[in-house]
Amino acid sequence: MSRRRSGKMMTKLAYTPYDGSSTPFTIGLQQLDADRWIEPDDELAERLAERNRLLAEHGERVFRAEPGTEAAQQEVLDLLAAYLPDRHAHIYHRHRDLMRMAGHEVDLADPAIPPLQRAALLVQDDLVLMRKGENGWRLAAAFLAFPSSWRLADKFGLSLDDVHSPVPGFDGGSRNAGLISRMFDNLSPDRFVVRWNWSVNWRHAFFHPTPSLPEDVERAAPTDGVIRIERQTLRKLPVSGDILFTIRIYLDPLAAILARPNGADLALAMADQLEAMTPQEAEYKGLLAKRAELVSWLRTAKPGSR
Repeated sequence: MSRRRSGKMMTKLAYTPYDGSSTPFTIGLQQLDADRWIEPDDELAERLAERNRLLAEHGERVFRAEPGTEAAQQEVLDLLAAYLPDRHAHIYHRHRDLMRMAGHEVDLADPAIPPLQRAALLVQDDLVLMRKGENGWRLAAAFLAFPSSWRLADKFGLSLDDVHSPVPGFDGGSRNAGLISRMFDNLSPDRFVVRWNWSVNWRHAFFHPTPSLPEDVERAAPTDGVIRIERQTLRKLPVSGDILFTIRIYLDPLAAILARPNGADLALAMADQLEAMTPQEAEYKGLLAKRAELVSWLRTAKPGSR
């Protein structure tokens, strides 16, 4: 992935769903090999420090859980505590109830910390538990340190339909809403699935609970844009039957696209997808005011442009 460090731009893009492989505002589920469920990288230490800081500063803005979800939270923790040292033994080292990784450690048995918190402080991914009830699947517990223009307080306890109600084409009663509900019902515990979401933000911030201010967007140039990629996985927990939804965020400077060998093709593909969005879709993603300028830049910028 590309990132800014010490004034330098790295240009290793981990994922590029804007290349046409993942169309916005579609469900777009793909099968996922279990070996690729969680993918720690060289930013693990930095992101874990940020997650701990955000939890300490914001509390319930980062973590909430319904009473009665404790067993499912523990199930998530147990799955990760077994998976991580098995699949990523060069990073995760477990000794009894202590997990060490990238200069951090977590007491897996600490009774003072809810199990889902302990689980979420092992990884770069946010963790969301969905539970089925009378009104369908609802958001019953979550550790959300890196939200993409939404707040946990606004979505906690809501059904899938209500969570997705602001999303064009996903409101209650829509075809997409029905497909998601059936997919949740039919997901088997031995199946991992992944989907992608992406947008362009105007600040480099993992903690991004609210959209950029209009005046900040107006002042921004296309080269100020930051591609925000969400890698989302789902799996049904074998014991509780709840569904664990993971969200991993990647941030890449928009200009980093053009540093790639296939940068021109990537830029044109992103321009095509931006143009294909309806006004409602572009507005939802906070791109309507800047879309024409972004598309023009993507279609005319040359490799190596900054």
